[in-house]
Amino acid sequence: MANTPLMPKATAVWLVDNTALSFTQIASFCRLHPLEVKAIADGEAAQGIKGLDPILTGQLSREEVEKAQNDPNYQLKLQGSKVIVPESKRKGPRYTPVSRRQDRPNAILWLVRNHPELKDAQIIRLVGTTKPTIAAIRDRTHWNSANLTPSDPVTLGLCSQLELDMEVEKAAKNAPQPMVGEPVERLMPVEETTNEDAIAAAFSFDPSQPVKREEEEEIDADAVFANLGSLKSEVSEESGESEEGAEGDEPASEDIVPEAEGEEAQETEGEEDTK
Repeated sequence: MANTPLMPKATAVWLVDNTALSFTQIASFCRLHPLEVKAIADGEAAQGIKGLDPILTGQLSREEVEKAQNDPNYQLKLQGSKVIVPESKRKGPRYTPVSRRQDRPNAILWLVRNHPELKDAQIIRLVGTTKPTIAAIRDRTHWNSANLTPSDPVTLGLCSQLELDMEVEKAAKNAPQPMVGEPVERLMPVEETTNEDAIAAAFSFDPSQPVKREEEEEIDADAVFANLGSLKSEVSEESGESEEGAEGDEPASEDIVPEAEGEEAQETEGEEDTK
């Protein structure tokens, strides 16, 4: 950052060893915690760091250091650089550290699902990937599609929330506008959904007002009783037919029994003749 000295810990080591500044002054100048500066002074931290002279590097002046030593409440001010270095414009896709490259497919899947309005070039700027990878994840033809889980690229550290918001806003401006007369679904403003009237309407019930129910179909009682009567007549006819069939079968059983008795009598007579 512009207000942070170059190599803050090394600068703090030099200031602790070569000046009479307080821990608070050094911590405020180097953007460190006072306890961390105290640990440096006690030799518990930054043991292998060589001190960096901020006066030789042009970050502080001797007058500034003397003024701070005389006034314990004075805060050191970083001396501005006399050389203006232009910011380099990054070309090509974003560089992603090797340790986080395995998280890029999950971030691409999250962007494709939650922000379908983003173009491939915008996703490439945010995550630092290629168009074939984006197309494979969209078409579910990626070699690891079964194991991908959508993850926020900001949480993964692949981009900042500001960069994501800028790309989403740019994509929303370039998105095609709806036709004239076409209904547009929009969410209600937060003020309307969180006011007292809306909350009372959502969580209150007035017993004096009748509950709206769906209109029930009118039931024809005559038709229902007519159907019941026809069912009863059918049941009675079936029971009568079954009783008649049972009565007609009884004589046949009686005719069969005497024949069996006659056959037994003939067999007994034949046995007596043989004797």
